[in-house]
Amino acid sequence: MLANAISLWESLTSRLRGIGQLLPPVVLRLIMGWEFWESGREKYFGDNWFTDIQGKFPFPFSKIPADLSWTMATYTELAGAVLLVIGLGTRLAAFSLLVLTFVATAAVHWPDMIAMWSDLAKGYAITDMGYGNFKLPLLFVVMLLPIIFQGPGKISLDYLLARALKADPMPEPLADAYAWAIALAALGLPFLMLLPAFGIALLLAALALFLFGRYARA
Repeated sequence: MLANAISLWESLTSRLRGIGQLLPPVVLRLIMGWEFWESGREKYFGDNWFTDIQGKFPFPFSKIPADLSWTMATYTELAGAVLLVIGLGTRLAAFSLLVLTFVATAAVHWPDMIAMWSDLAKGYAITDMGYGNFKLPLLFVVMLLPIIFQGPGKISLDYLLARALKADPMPEPLADAYAWAIALAALGLPFLMLLPAFGIALLLAALALFLFGRYARA
């Protein structure tokens, strides 16, 4: 009885994982692609309002002229959206949009002042009631992370290109010290735009893990 139940469970989960390599990545890419396309399109046909918030941009974007920042944001969103939808250069496109989302959060959605943790919790909202409104960009971040770490899935040009080049499109996953170093660096860089101290801590941890990985292999 127990053996049959285990066999049934394994049969079910193996099929769910099989479809999981096909359907969820496409859904995430299409939703994110549409959202960033709409945002980029609004900027392309709209007026530049970055001048009003230039001082709120994190370094180094605060030093870039507002017109150039507007153009960079517009075409990053438009190009990133297209690349996500077709699944080409997907991880790079998703990471670029992740950084852009952190910059936008720091400049527009993050609370100006945090007196206590309860104030930060109030900012987890769609409408700004004086405590920021970072709920939507946070959801974008959560949706971009699986694309960055798991890739675009089998229904993508990246997958077809890897197959054409006779490379393994989905190599066996590794979770060694180097993997954790890459993960922490990928998170630390965008966090520099929002919480610099936390971003630096993540980057230092990434460096420590990288050095540990090299020492362990020596």
